[in-house]
Amino acid sequence: MELVLGQVEQLSALLAVSRSALVRDWDSLTLDRALEWARYFQHLYDRFRSRPQLREAVGRRLRRSQPSPLLGFSTLGRCPQLLGLALLENRALPPAACRRLLRGLLQCPGAGAGPEPRGLELLARRKAAACLLALPRRPPRRPPGPEARPRAEAQLLLSRLREEGQEVREAAGQLRWLCGVLEQLPQPRAFEVVAAALALLKQGPGTEPAGGGSRDGSSLDGYQASAAGDGCTAGLLLSWLLDSQERFSAFCLCLPASHLAFLAGHYSQLSRAYLDLLTLWGSHLIYEPLQGRWVKSCLDKAELSWEELRQRFSCLCQGSTLLKEQTQAALKLLRTQDGDFNVCGISVWTDLLMEAGY
Repeated sequence: MELVLGQVEQLSALLAVSRSALVRDWDSLTLDRALEWARYFQHLYDRFRSRPQLREAVGRRLRRSQPSPLLGFSTLGRCPQLLGLALLENRALPPAACRRLLRGLLQCPGAGAGPEPRGLELLARRKAAACLLALPRRPPRRPPGPEARPRAEAQLLLSRLREEGQEVREAAGQLRWLCGVLEQLPQPRAFEVVAAALALLKQGPGTEPAGGGSRDGSSLDGYQASAAGDGCTAGLLLSWLLDSQERFSAFCLCLPASHLAFLAGHYSQLSRAYLDLLTLWGSHLIYEPLQGRWVKSCLDKAELSWEELRQRFSCLCQGSTLLKEQTQAALKLLRTQDGDFNVCGISVWTDLLMEAGY
């Protein structure tokens, strides 16, 4: 077993080389050996997938062999596809080796067999999906919601998080993996993906079992297990988001007010943090008597204008009944702390309540 684990450690090196300029020296024999290694790793996946202890041992060895925990046991099952995609996109691969690669993918053993497509068919589908998502976005025809690309990336992230949860039982290990993935994305894109993932978890598996049949004991257990798993996944995403005040503040500035209100209506942990942040932002506004309005007291501290702050509270009050009551209660408490005056220009919270008609 130690020999097999030592071989598994070479997976990250194989994928790294396939993306590098070193492939310019590859001949047909070298390419064939690389494809054989990829198929061998896939064979290990098929052998160990139903054996939890071996699966965890392989996952630990993979994470130990790389600086950041991006590879897991499930990567073994996708190794031929990952290697093929990397080589097809690598312009350093010589033409002869590229032709050999295409022939090898077309003649991939087991192509079309099993529940999932293999070889070139899967590569073509993934490549086509990537090209489709890269097309210029058109104006939305449906109500606002997660756009196509963040939504697709969020679905992939949730799928990988669930796979990682099967391999790494500890939440701390899953959180480290999640941080490693999200930190590789530009911040606005990472925020869009996390927001889309949180939204999908509330829209995701339907309220009745697959097939529409009656809920027997086994289907109910499966549904409850799925709901519990989604709750753990949401907890990981929220932990990453709320762990840093600076990160959460940037997240709230990046997303539209309506989207934040939707998430706040479904995640109480996020709604409390969001109200606290709005309170902080509102405290940086001062009343300008000559202009007759609230203005930013300091440009480098006041993130929102009066109009933006009012819009965000308005969106929260248009959410669920619970969120509306929570928002109004917070505003009334803040007004009381400011002296409980019902006169414009004394407390920003009074003016927000008066604007809303409460």
